[in-house]
This record gives sequence, structure tokens and C-alpha cells, in this order.
Amino acid sequence: MPDVVKKFLHTRMRVSNLKETVRFYQTVFGLKVSREHQSPRGSQLVFLSVPNSEEEIEITYFPDSGPVEVQEDLMHLAFEVESMDDFAKHLSEVGYKFSDGPTKSSSGSTFAFVDAPEGYEVEVIERP
Repeated sequence: MPDVVKKFLHTRMRVSNLKETVRFYQTVFGLKVSREHQSPRGSQLVFLSVPNSEEEIEITYFPDSGPVEVQEDLMHLAFEVESMDDFAKHLSEVGYKFSDGPTKSSSGSTFAFVDAPEGYEVEVIERP
């Protein structure tokens, strides 16, 4: 089968508080705003660049859609960290805590979760 898509570009997440969510990803994970604009239908969009990756996260605020209600365990983002201990220290220093873990897996990886402001889960993984 020939390639149907060229590459993965971004993941979109709708939020109720754009500034708080962008600040969370900048502060906790060191993501950078790569661009922001308003869509033709009125959504406010902020694209966050991810270190060592071409893919972006699109954070969208569209109040006409009503408040965001994230279903538990619906989806999550995952980031690899060099050291779970160092990340845990950083997380505490910026005023956040793990919502689950850290947990050692049978493969030797350690993983934990942090809840973003809207309730989206973000997984953090340290690989052996």
C-alpha cells in the first residue's frame, strides 16, 4: 500500500482556559509557543513545539462550544524524561505533583502521570 499520509503534524486539545493551559505546558514540560492565531470561525489557537520532535500540540479555546469536560482516562500525551527523580523535583518546584505514580514497569521503564488544568492526563516516562 502506498503512503497515504506524509507525516504526523499535531494533536489538538480544546480547553476552557487558554492562558492557564499554555502556562502549564511551558512551566512543567518546557514547551515553546511556536505560533498563535485566531481561526476563521473564532477559535483562539496556540501551537506548542515539543523538544526533539517535529510534531506540535495545538491548544484551542472556543468558548462557543461550551465548557470543556474531559472524560477520565480518555486520552493522554506522553513525554520521555531523562530522570524521573529530576523531573519529580522540577515538578514540585513549579507547584505541581504527580496524579499517579511513579511506577516501575516490567520492561524496566518508570512512568507517572500529571494532570493538566482541564483534566487531560500527561504521562512521563523514563526508559532504562
